[in-house]
Parts: sequence; structure tokens; C-alpha cells
Amino acid sequence: MLIREVMHPDPITIAPDVSLSKAYSLMNRENIRHLPVLESGKLVGIVTDRDLRLATSKLAEHPFDPQVEIREVMSHPVRTTHSNDPVEMATQIMRELKIGCLPVVDETVLVGIVTNADLLDAMLRLTGVHLPSGRLDIGMPDRPGELARLTKIIADRNINIHSILTYSEAGKRMRMVLRVNTMEIHALAKDICEAGFEILWPPHIICVK
Repeated sequence: MLIREVMHPDPITIAPDVSLSKAYSLMNRENIRHLPVLESGKLVGIVTDRDLRLATSKLAEHPFDPQVEIREVMSHPVRTTHSNDPVEMATQIMRELKIGCLPVVDETVLVGIVTNADLLDAMLRLTGVHLPSGRLDIGMPDRPGELARLTKIIADRNINIHSILTYSEAGKRMRMVLRVNTMEIHALAKDICEAGFEILWPPHIICVK
């Protein structure tokens, strides 16, 4: 899945000479939390509702006057993403930098914005959880051919796979989470277990190996 599939196109923006109070009113009116700052059509900064609250808080050491211009509190330079970047790349950037959004810039032009909520929605779509489905959590050796062997077991039972997510564990072991197009997963899980795979979900599967 790519950023262009989940971003908000043509985001609301603001100029750097707009006051903090006007920026906050705009956020409240439009129900948004992030405002890219454009000057002469170029992205020069970004400001969040949290930035504005902290800047004007009476608890701040040197609180800003609400009439101060946005340029005084905006974050810059701005970390951005591209519309053709994979969503997992943007997710990693936002997690590492602990930020809530990324402006989407193609060839210096702001074309969208992607937020934490957008990426969470993307992850849900990637897992297939929005479809009627059953869930399998399987442990297996991390070696060639194991995935093919597993998917053959499922295909031989005329069951379709909606999504596959994998990650590595210690000791050359893989964890695989699948969404399949059946809610009757216990019989399938037992067959998979009897083929030598470890079933972690559904629990309490008893098989004869």
C-alpha cells in the first residue's frame, strides 16, 4: 500500500505570518490537528494544535502572545514523505521521530498529508481485519519452503488467504499471522498443526503429529 492511497489530498495550509490565535481557530473550525505552513507555494514549516497550546500556555517559561506569527513556533525544516512511498516507510519515520503527521511532497509541491490515524487505518486494511475472516497465528522455522508448504495446506482445502503478516523471532523462527476467508478455523488449524507447524492462535488446538 502506498501513501497516495491513504493520504488526505490538498490539505488545508496556512501562511507563516498568520497569528497563533487565527491558526488555532482554523484548526478548531476544520477539526484538524496539523497545519502545513506555505510561503510562495513552498512548504516552510508545520504547526500542530499541541505546538499552539504549549506556546501560549501560562505554564510555559516564556509564553507567546496569541498574536505572534506562526513562523515563531512552527517546526522547520519539515520531514516529508512522497506519494509513492510505502506506508510502512512513513510509519517507521513517524515512530522514530515521534511525530503525528508527514506532509506529502512531490517535486517540491505539497500534494497531501498523512497522519497517525491514516496509517493505523492502512495497517488494519493490510491485515484484512475489515473483511469477514478467521485468524491464524503460526510459528515455523525460518527456512526456505515453509511458507509454500503452509499455503499449500490452506489452498488444498479451497480456502483463500486475505492477508499474511510475518516477523522474525529469536532462534531462526518465524511468526506468521494470516487472515483466511473462513470463520471455521479450528479444523484448519488442526490440519496445520498435524503438518508440523506450531499453532499459537486459535488456542488449545490438540493435534496428532
